[in-house]
Amino acid sequence: MAVVESIQHEATDRTPAVLFDFAAGQYRLAGESYPEDAASFYGPLTLGLRQSLEDQVSDEVEFTVEMIYFNSSTAKALMNMFQLLEHAAESGAVVRINWCYHVDDETMEEFGEDFSEDFVHAEYRMCPQS
Repeated sequence: MAVVESIQHEATDRTPAVLFDFAAGQYRLAGESYPEDAASFYGPLTLGLRQSLEDQVSDEVEFTVEMIYFNSSTAKALMNMFQLLEHAAESGAVVRINWCYHVDDETMEEFGEDFSEDFVHAEYRMCPQS
């Protein structure tokens, strides 16, 4: 299966801005995420990420999350993608995850810290922003 070069979506009221540049190994989710159908929104992103990692399209992967709100379905989708990233790092890929949050947003900071506990091989950075 050929990997699509990129997936890009503008942010909406219910979904985040998405830029998945598979060839460059650059992935970014930003904004709010509470899609009516999380599986149909995140499914193609997760499949593309999985395929890109399996095909080793890029030697280095950088995955940036800049969420201001997300629901439990999104948390599950993020966890699925994070598991793929950790597995790729365990297999030797250079993987960096950037969890960006506003310095005053304790909820997003705590989510980032919770997610960070699942990483052993990938580099996970908390990125407070003012």
